[in-house]
Order: sequence, then C-alpha cells, then structure tokens
Amino acid sequence: MAYTRPLNKSTVTKKTTEYLGWITRVRNSGQHVARVLRGKIEAVGSQGPGGVRLTNGASFSIQISHDMVAPHIFSMSRTLNASTPVCPLYISGISVDFSNSKKNVESFEVRKSPTPIKSGTGKTLRQAFSPPMKLSLQDTFSLHIRYRRWYRTQHEDIVFDPQDMFSARDKREYSKVHNNITIVVEISGNSTTETGVGKSSLINHAFGVQNATASHDRPGEVSIDQEFISPQNNRFVLHDSKGFEPGEKDNLKTVRDFINRRRAMPILKDQLHAVWLCFEIPRAGGRLLETGVEEFLTSKHEGKLGNIPIIAVFTKYDTLLERVERTLDKSSIKGLSKAAIQELTKKSAQDKLQEVCIAPLEKFAKSAIPHVTVSTNGNHEETLTHLIQTTEELVRNHVGIDASVMTSIAQRVDPGLKIKASIEKYWKALASSVPFKNRSMWDCLHVLHTDIVNVWNLQDPNAHTQYLCSPEFRKLMTNMVDELDVGPTADPNENLKFGLSIVGTMTSILSHLATPAAPIVVPILAGVVIASWVHEVYQRSRVALQRLMKYIMDLTLVLQILVLVSENQELSRRAIKFAIKSYHDSPKSGEVHNKIQEYDKQLNFVERANRDSLDKLVELLQSYNISAAEMVDLRGKLPAMDLLPDEPWDAVEKS
Repeated sequence: MAYTRPLNKSTVTKKTTEYLGWITRVRNSGQHVARVLRGKIEAVGSQGPGGVRLTNGASFSIQISHDMVAPHIFSMSRTLNASTPVCPLYISGISVDFSNSKKNVESFEVRKSPTPIKSGTGKTLRQAFSPPMKLSLQDTFSLHIRYRRWYRTQHEDIVFDPQDMFSARDKREYSKVHNNITIVVEISGNSTTETGVGKSSLINHAFGVQNATASHDRPGEVSIDQEFISPQNNRFVLHDSKGFEPGEKDNLKTVRDFINRRRAMPILKDQLHAVWLCFEIPRAGGRLLETGVEEFLTSKHEGKLGNIPIIAVFTKYDTLLERVERTLDKSSIKGLSKAAIQELTKKSAQDKLQEVCIAPLEKFAKSAIPHVTVSTNGNHEETLTHLIQTTEELVRNHVGIDASVMTSIAQRVDPGLKIKASIEKYWKALASSVPFKNRSMWDCLHVLHTDIVNVWNLQDPNAHTQYLCSPEFRKLMTNMVDELDVGPTADPNENLKFGLSIVGTMTSILSHLATPAAPIVVPILAGVVIASWVHEVYQRSRVALQRLMKYIMDLTLVLQILVLVSENQELSRRAIKFAIKSYHDSPKSGEVHNKIQEYDKQLNFVERANRDSLDKLVELLQSYNISAAEMVDLRGKLPAMDLLPDEPWDAVEKS
C-alpha cells in the first residue's frame, strides 16, 4: 500500500505475488495436484519447491505539499526469495469455457501433474492453484478433457506450447481456443519479473516517470518512513511498506501509526495527503479482500484514520473487459456492430465490478472510501484522468487548496488540472496589483513565467540548463505578445477545436522543412531586441493588464502543446521551438489575442480591477484546454517528427 505527502515521485514496491490488495506472503511450494468435480474440490495437494502465493489489496498513497516540495507516496509489497528459480512461469489458475462448444465438458486434467483437475459450474470450469503451479520452459503442458457427447463419455488432449505461454508473462494470462473451447491460463508472479496489481505502472503513467520501482528494487525490509523520489518528477514522494498478511497485526498497527503520525505533522509538506489503495480486479472465484485489508477499511469507516483521503483503485480494467468479451454468449451478439458489442461488454464488466469489487469494499468501508477503476493499457486514458481528478477533489476538500494545487502540479495526465492550478494560484492574482507595485514589467513577467512553468512540471533538463526558464525562451514569449498584436490572423475555421488546429499547423510546418532534421526557425528570433515596454515600471492600466493576460494565455497554451508533442519525455530546444512556432503560426493565436482585446474593451477601470471581472477570461483559457482523451486522439494524428536532437535557439535553415 502506498501513502503520500507533498506530491513527488512515486515508486511502488516490487511485488512477487500479489492478488489484489495487500501483498501476502511468499511461500515455497511446488507442482499443484488437484481434482475437482463441479463446484467441489475432491483433493488438493502440492509437491516440490518453488510456488508463490500472493494476496489482494496492494496500495499506495499520495501526499501533497504546498511549496513545491515533493509529495510522498507509501506502498506495500514484498519481494521473492532470491533462491527462486530463474525464469519459471507460475500458474495460479486455469479456466475452461465451453459455452460456444457442443461438447459438455465434465472435467479437465493438467497433465503436468499426475492428478486430474475438475471443477466449475454452468459452461465454465475453473481451478485456482494456491500456491501456484510452477512451469519451466523445458516442461510439457497439456490439458486432458473429459466430456459427454451423444450419451457417451469421450476424451481429448489439448497441448500447449510453453514458449507461447512464457511470451504472455506480462499480460498475466494466456488464452487458447481449441474447437470452440476457450482455455485461459492465469499467470502469477515470479522471482525476476514484477507482477501484481499494477501499482508501478499506475505510478509511471500518473506522474510521467519510468521504472517507478527501480529505487527500491532490492532485497530486505523496507521502512514506511523511507522516501523515494524520482529524478524525472520530484513533485511527489513515495513511501513503501510490506503488505498486510493474514493474521499479522504488527504491520497493520505500523500502517495506522504512520498515517496518524503524518496527518498530525504541523507543516503541510510533511503531512500525508492521499492514499491509493490498489486492487487488481479478481478473476472468477477470486477474493478481493484479505483480513488485514478488511481491518484497515473498517478503521477508516470508524474514523480511526482521520480525514486523510483514501481511494480504492481497481486496476487492470482492460483485462476485465477482455475476459468479459470472451465469455459473452455468441448467440446474443450475433449481428451486433463492434460499438454495440463494446457497450454490452462494458455493461457486463460493470456488473462484474459491482459483484466482485464494489460490494465487498462497501461492506467494510461503507461510503468512507470512494473507488475508481483504471487501466494503463489500451485506450482507457480517461480512467487515469478520473482517478487524478477524484484525488485532486478529495485533497482540496479534506486537506486544502494549496495541497490540491500541488496534486495538479505533480500529475502528468490531465492538462485541465494544470490550467486550473494556474488560475487558482496566479491568474486571479492579476486583479490585485500589489505584487507588481514598483516593479518593471520584465520582473512581473519573470515571476508569472516561473510560477506557471512550475505548475506544468514538464521534464526540463537539469537545473543548470532549464530551457523553459531561460532568458531566450522568456524573450520569445514576450516578443510574441507584440508580434501577434501587429495583425492578428483571422481564423478560417473558427469552429475548429484548438487541438485539431494546432495539429494541422504542425503538419504544415513539417511539410515545409527541407529535411526532417532541418532546424525549426521561429518567427520571433530570440536574438532580436526585446520589446521596450518590458522595461517600463508596471502601472495599473488597461494596456499593462492586457499584456499580462496575453502573456499568460500564450505561455499556457504553448506549454499545453509541449505536453502534446513531448509525451512526458525530456524536453529539447527543438521541441520547444516547434511548440512555439505551431502556436504562433496557428490561426488560434490571433484568435486568442482578439478575444482578450474585445473583452477588455467592454470593461471600465473599476470593473477591470475586480477579481470577478476576470471570470470570463478564465472561461476563455479553459475553452482552449485539450483534455487527456483528446491528447491521445491527437497524438495519433501527429505527423512523424524527430524532436530529440537539440539545436540552438537561433538556428537557421541552410539554403
């Protein structure tokens, strides 16, 4: 499980065998032998060493800080014994679905073990192995099925290719269709590959980092109070812990004490801001909660953990959808469109979620813990956005606005929250000119620029060469205010969304380059003399306020374009120049300046000084937001480009 404080980097513990919740114990066991009749296990046994068993309820949490100090995340897990054999596959269960077959399967036998296995109800037979069955690459693996047909009992062997099964290790399940019979082999963890509820992948995607677990991918006990910070995003901190094991009281007490100790700390950056309690959605017959998790949930419901936001995160939603779609009655979907089948699959998946996840959670947590279903694979980015937005709202309501702003800064999923954070912290401050009194416009812009860049929290290079805070980039943005005012371009596609307009401009820019590696030439060269007005002392006037508003709008939208093209990778000057040129050359830049000017003309001096008068401009900024789902769609439309090679700010294309 993980807990956090000031939003900082997250890293989740290495999981050897997790089921859906807290990591349980690693057990030595071996080949499984079990014989099951429909719904009744006749005999279960295990032979030899090597098996591993995981449990359910892994979690981590997030903490946020108000002063750019990284938040802290705490995760629970345990690593496998180093003596575990290298490269084995651990099989935690097998299911046989014969709903599309005319054969009435009565039982099946895993021929790797000498004892048959039978079990199930209806048109599906399933057997779970605890501890898992170990399969080496040199082993043979087959199923011997027994079925009734025409009043006679018949037998059939289904042979598997171990190499194909090993290739499905990361997916955690291998499926095979044989004569309309679907066999799904469920794969558990091993000593060399992290498998489990998917905390590491979740952290990587939510906070835009890589190898979230690398910093603690080592043997030995982990202290909850130890902090893990990613050099790729130091706005959050991860705390790690071993999991809740059945019957173990000490670790449950350790976790409770940690939460209560953190929430009692006087400084916001040291407090715990949120907890993500992660569960992999169970397969058929699987259990969501272990005893330790149940006690933890009850503690939250009874108020023993205070107001700290805790969110139950059901992971690997894409795997659930795949399983549900495989088991749909083929006669019920015959003739349906692909979209209709997807909707039916989602509805069936939601019913399954209610049964195996939500109902057990609410039994112990009641309404104290909200839940979110997520997937880091496939086209399910909206689920991550929902998780981040839910977290931000809970932190805002239970911890405070400063902490919620840091939540928005640390996350790298939802550009809308970046814009919201800018508005909360900086935009409305324009109505109050106190911070700018007796300062030059350049100094005012310097403060606004630095703060907004920090909010977007992009992967700028190290502190000595930060491009987004360099004098060259600041000059480019300042000169754009005047350059666009010379003659704003009318938008021939006024109703075209901001993102689509930008992608269209990008395509045009790249098509005019002499070669793919040709430098990006920005219309407003950094070497030109900076606009004279930036040296003037700030005065509370219509012109000054317009310039500040345009600067903030331009900078915010350029940074949003950088999110689109960089995809959380480290920035280069080439990428930054491409974003600037794409915005500058797009009809949308002139449209933005026109709307600011038109709105400002309607205000008198008193209205312009009123905080509420900026609400319309806030709406304008939000209207150019590119949602997380739109980001994914737009990236699919982007032309091929190479933005990694760096180049000087003032590079020119050779003739």
